[in-house]
Amino acid sequence: MTDQEIIQGLIDRDDKITEEFFFEKCRPLFTKIINLVFSYEVDYDEFVNELYVYLMENDAAKLRSFGYRCSVYMWLKILAIRYFIKKRGRMIDIYPENPPYDGPELTTNEENEESARYDLDRLFKQMPSQRYANVIRMLVLEDWEPERLADEMGVTIDNLYNIKHRAMAQLTRVALKDIKEYGK
Repeated sequence: MTDQEIIQGLIDRDDKITEEFFFEKCRPLFTKIINLVFSYEVDYDEFVNELYVYLMENDAAKLRSFGYRCSVYMWLKILAIRYFIKKRGRMIDIYPENPPYDGPELTTNEENEESARYDLDRLFKQMPSQRYANVIRMLVLEDWEPERLADEMGVTIDNLYNIKHRAMAQLTRVALKDIKEYGK
């Protein structure tokens, strides 16, 4: 199947395409994402159901936004990782060690998120190009649609992706330098 056939089949709610795509073709990808994002075991079917609901919201707006600039698998990988990082801690652990509890662990997660935000802001401030820092902040952290950001910046989508690529490389260099200095 082509990417166009997959996307259209999902939008049309074609059972055969949906079943084959989510439960056969994407199983290795989704299994890796589950292992990457979650520190506990998450049921594959629950993961797929959550993702499917997200993709089909607002008359399949996310699917309709796929621009065919990369493979559907690469696009879905990025989209799923971003989505499930936001949902981390709210997916059901299929082998919980303790019963669900919203006590101190929530505070610890909030502290970790706040610490990560602080570290990232500190790295952004160290970047030579604040334009690059803003592109990463808007596309990755604030989940802006690329078309919207490109329009705001007055650049083409292709140019925006080039800027993002250079921005990520610059952030990586800054982070590696920071690690090196912190390790002394």
